[in-house]
Amino acid sequence: MKSTLALSLLLAFAASAFSEEAPVIEPGRGGANFLAKVQGGGKVHVAFLGGSITQNSKGHATLVPEWLRSKWPGVEFTVTNAGLASTGSVTGAFRFAEGVLEKGPVDLLVVEFAVNDDQDAILDRDTAIRGLEGVLRQYFAANPTGDAISVQFVNPEILAKHQAGEEAVSVAAHKAVARHYGIASVDVGLALAREIAAGRMTWEDDYRDTHPNETGYRFASGLIEKVIDESKASAEPVPVALPEPLDPGSYDRVSRLDPQALSWLGGWKFGPVSKELLPLGSIRGDYLNRPALRSDSAGDYLYHTFAGSTLAAFVLAGPDAGVVEVSVDGGEWRKIDLFHHYSKALNYPRTVLLAEGLSGTYHSIAIRTSEERNPKSEGNAATFLSFGVAE
Repeated sequence: MKSTLALSLLLAFAASAFSEEAPVIEPGRGGANFLAKVQGGGKVHVAFLGGSITQNSKGHATLVPEWLRSKWPGVEFTVTNAGLASTGSVTGAFRFAEGVLEKGPVDLLVVEFAVNDDQDAILDRDTAIRGLEGVLRQYFAANPTGDAISVQFVNPEILAKHQAGEEAVSVAAHKAVARHYGIASVDVGLALAREIAAGRMTWEDDYRDTHPNETGYRFASGLIEKVIDESKASAEPVPVALPEPLDPGSYDRVSRLDPQALSWLGGWKFGPVSKELLPLGSIRGDYLNRPALRSDSAGDYLYHTFAGSTLAAFVLAGPDAGVVEVSVDGGEWRKIDLFHHYSKALNYPRTVLLAEGLSGTYHSIAIRTSEERNPKSEGNAATFLSFGVAE
């Protein structure tokens, strides 16, 4: 149940926010198909995809299902929380099959990546579009009668943009994708900025941080619930006709590639993620004992031939993360710095694009660990959890 404070905030917001020029909620199709399934009774599957904001067991991925179960006690709701800390929309697209589609048909997908696309991946507009669009095209291809809600959460930088009358790159990109597919969009940052301006909320007390406090999560959850509550159910679920892609390079036709599929030369080690394999920096529990391919020194090579336009790598970049150099089809070597601004004390999970914009035919790629390193790095390491290919 919502707290009295959260309810009063939401009611106050509803009375004022929609008179503004830019809407906090863009309903699109809303939840018509989802409600048709709910009102039909039986089993309903809701999935949440995002970063740590989603992964948090006390967040909206728990609060919204609690509301659903209280509103429709006769329905058997199955919930998948596919949140994974630090990941953005590109990672989401490449892990969507494993994290969501393999869990069975999904009737409602709630997806958030605006914060991590802004502060972690630091994506440009085109890449943020390709990531979220890749997620949605995979989702609707597998669940043509499903519904989806795109939620843009907020960090201090995104909030400052809203307060200046602007939109962060990731927020604008994700809204553009939501409009293209006619799905509902919820801008938590815009809603919060208006509540702060009206004196009804403060960042410090009512939201607290990039990871919301209880009031912040309930505020965001109330907005998501509002989309569902104000939707009109279809008589029966209607299949969604996929439009042409907003960006033809979006990551919707993707496959995962095991590191063992590559050929390697030099001192590579393949084994479970552990302090033995990664001696520097902390390791999150999500990755302990997962298999990884690692080099600790410069001059080690990987080779592979693949068919597609993009080759991505999901890496753990710790305090000793180095630079890799990539050559496609015998071309010039391009340097990619694996070290991240969150790598100082953590083996930070991130997706890097090794090659992109290629013709969708066969390509040969060579990867080598460089003698160069980021000035802040303590080594020349490269740790690959998996690779991803986009057609």
